[in-house]
Amino acid sequence: MSDNTIRTALKSLGYDSDVMTAHGFRTTASTLLNEQGWSPDAIERQLAHAPRDQVRAAYNRAQYLEERRRMMQSWADYLDSLKAGAQVIPFRKQG
Repeated sequence: MSDNTIRTALKSLGYDSDVMTAHGFRTTASTLLNEQGWSPDAIERQLAHAPRDQVRAAYNRAQYLEERRRMMQSWADYLDSLKAGAQVIPFRKQG
C-alpha cells in the first residue's frame, strides 16, 4: 500500500497531513506497545524496521514471530476495546 493511498484515506476522513500522517500511526503504535511492555525488538521487527545487516534482514523474516503474533492479537483486542468505548478520550476537531 502506498503512502498516497493512506494519505488519501486520511484526507477522506477529514484529517489533513498537518493533523495526522501514516507514520503518525506507526509512532502511536510503537509508543503504546512499548508502554504495554512488549519487547522493543519485536515491536521494531513488526514495524518492518530491519537490522542493519542486509543479509540477515533479507533472510530472517520470522524473527520474533511468535511474540509478534501475540502482540498483534493483543493490539487488535486493545483497538476493539477502544472502539467499544473503553478508555476513550474524546478530542474536539479543530476547525
